Amino acid sequence: MGRSVSYPNGAIVAFRLVGETQDDAAWAYHCLIDDIVETARSTFPSLEPFEGWRGREDRIVLRNAFADCGVSTYGGLAAIWLVERDDGPYRDADWRHPRSGRARRWLEQVSDRFIELFGELHMVGRFSNGEAIFRRGDASL
Repeated sequence: MGRSVSYPNGAIVAFRLVGETQDDAAWAYHCLIDDIVETARSTFPSLEPFEGWRGREDRIVLRNAFADCGVSTYGGLAAIWLVERDDGPYRDADWRHPRSGRARRWLEQVSDRFIELFGELHMVGRFSNGEAIFRRGDASL
């Protein structure tokens, strides 16, 4: 199966290019993280800086009571994502005072704005080997 950029199941995902050459890849990644944090915090003030991981490839950079916001990269492509939290303290809090419904509602409310802010590319589809096809956001099908 082909390899593509990772992101958590059920996430709202925006795609963009990062690090066009190997020489500037680390700097471009650092700038991408700074841009995500600054833009997301100014647009969604409940998101706070957070350092963590979902699995081995999906880096969490922001979090609020309901969601994780993060980035995953592969081969010059970045997936910027927003997904309902799935950590122990969240599940424990949800058990005592259900949050999941509110989390889904919040994600639904912010999804269009999130894609508008971060999406440069749109996934058109996938080949049977798992590789994805993208088009620029301003291009027509």
